[in-house]
Amino acid sequence: MKDFFNPYAHGFVRLGVATPLVRIGDPQYNLEASFALMQRAARDKLLLVVFPELGLSAYSCEDLFHQQALIDGAEEALANLLARTRNLRLAALVGLPVAREGRLYNCAALICQGRLIGVVPKTYLPNYREFYEGRQFTPGDATSMSEIDLAGNRAPFGTDLIFRHAELRDFVLHVEICEDLWVPTPPSSYASLAGATVIANLSASNIVVGKEGYRHQLVANQSARCIAAYLYSAAGQGESTTDLAWDGHALIYENGTPLAESKRFAGEPQLARADVDLGRLQADRMRQNTFGGAALRHRREVERFRSIDFSLPLPAAKLALARRIEKFPYVPSDAASRSFRCEEVYRIQVNGLTTRMRATGTKKLIIGVSGGLDSTQALIVCARAMDELKLPRRNILAYTMPGFATSTRTKNQAWQLMRAVGATAEEIDIRPACRQMLKDIGHPFAKGKKVYDIAFENVQAGERTSHLFRLANRHGGFVVGTGDLSELALGWSTYGVGDHMSHYNVNASVPKTLIQYLIAWVAESDEFSADVQRALRRVLDTDISPELIPGKQKTESSVGPYELQDFHLYYTLRFGYAPTKVAYLSWCAWQDKYSLGQIRKWLGVFLRRFFQLSQYKRSAMPNAPKVGSGGSLSPRGDWRAPSDGNAEVWLKSLSEVPGK
Repeated sequence: MKDFFNPYAHGFVRLGVATPLVRIGDPQYNLEASFALMQRAARDKLLLVVFPELGLSAYSCEDLFHQQALIDGAEEALANLLARTRNLRLAALVGLPVAREGRLYNCAALICQGRLIGVVPKTYLPNYREFYEGRQFTPGDATSMSEIDLAGNRAPFGTDLIFRHAELRDFVLHVEICEDLWVPTPPSSYASLAGATVIANLSASNIVVGKEGYRHQLVANQSARCIAAYLYSAAGQGESTTDLAWDGHALIYENGTPLAESKRFAGEPQLARADVDLGRLQADRMRQNTFGGAALRHRREVERFRSIDFSLPLPAAKLALARRIEKFPYVPSDAASRSFRCEEVYRIQVNGLTTRMRATGTKKLIIGVSGGLDSTQALIVCARAMDELKLPRRNILAYTMPGFATSTRTKNQAWQLMRAVGATAEEIDIRPACRQMLKDIGHPFAKGKKVYDIAFENVQAGERTSHLFRLANRHGGFVVGTGDLSELALGWSTYGVGDHMSHYNVNASVPKTLIQYLIAWVAESDEFSADVQRALRRVLDTDISPELIPGKQKTESSVGPYELQDFHLYYTLRFGYAPTKVAYLSWCAWQDKYSLGQIRKWLGVFLRRFFQLSQYKRSAMPNAPKVGSGGSLSPRGDWRAPSDGNAEVWLKSLSEVPGK
């Protein structure tokens, strides 16, 4: 794949928000300040940089805006800026006052390599509290002009413009100005329905107590509602402090997620940048079909937009991604957020189980406990569910069922945990029953041969589940499943009468990487006694293994590291990214631990198992609660796929990933 190590090749676009230091009524000074930041942005390979509202004149000029010298000076500064950016690989949005036909407009001008691409006037003019824009300016939608001669160029003019980048088709830009965002229905709401994926806001929002947080809320919510990137740049130092103060606040959000922010109250120019994932935006719009439905219902507003094409070559060659890619997309890196996430998931699991118990009238739960991660998490969910329903924990009938390769450590851990939570604990040795079945099917192991094939493993897994279902019949309860999302994705379960099946599975949409943190969270909380906490910590220190074959059997040597495979699952399931992009993101996140060759190898394993080998198991999976936006694999929910599919198209994409 050409330029694999370049984010632009994977649907990213590098965008920036700038806050220069300005001087009131001095367009020449302001253009120099802006141009210096543009040069910096071009060196950093940005495609677009957004400057504050009326930045060429300064915003706080008040009635000076009616002085022809200032109006002419701003236009002259724009012409100068166009000439000086001819050889600059960058597009920029700058603000200036524009007078035409006896009206003055507060405008944003999109410039690119010496060309004036378009001019957008401000729609909503605040004229309340400290704002008096209605005194100087005319609303942008009051004009009948569709084009304008400005700074020696003729360009489209109006509030109905969206700008389409020729080289990156998903980069579609809409421009609004300050107050346009603060009204009940911002113009960008309709522009996004018309195809805009990036919204730029040139602002001069002054600062008062609490306003910084409110800006975050506005920008975050509008970017989320529009499923778009939102670039917001507010005026800073140099504006008049006659009655106001300015903090130079600049933000970049992507579909509700913060990507970059300037330093406020800075005594020096600021340039915040981020690589926006246009593919993520398009993926979410495609999945959220109400977005397309809204475009139909607002067809009149959508159809009024004019598309303006502009061209700007994309940066080539290797380029580091200007964006943090979390190694564990299912697990927040921030401790406070992680604790909140764990509690939320845990409560959802408990709520799902208690609701099912009430609906069925079930008073008893049957669960197999291996001493490993998944069954441990399921057991503590069962214990809390019993507490919620005011039922005794002895109604949890917990069984540890050692097989041919069960270690002393895991068996002891299972006993320690079952006793600590107060379950009715028993041990069933499944080896005699397994020997009988192996003998019945003519397996070489029954004749003393050390043959440890898939039949040998699944006889044990199936025997355990068969016991649990019959125990549920005998005691009038239902079997609680323990398999997690990662195992479902990789098909790492024994189909039918095996760990694939249960009456209700509390872990089915919880990935392996998150389960470890869930158990750790419970171990550090006051949910259970000190005995339970000690037992949980021992489980966390144990290698992941099915313990079905004598000797050291590690799951991850077969299916790959769960930390990598959970990463691959998230970006495949949540966004539907091509394997080339998944591999690129995986390399960006994990290059300190895994080589690109290793990532490619394990991603290949994931693709084969996920798309070709395992769907039939997911097509018949038990009920389970969905816990996160990362998705579930239920055929009744987030993932409906043919059981007889193949992985060829995904493997072909993977083949484009370089080996190193």
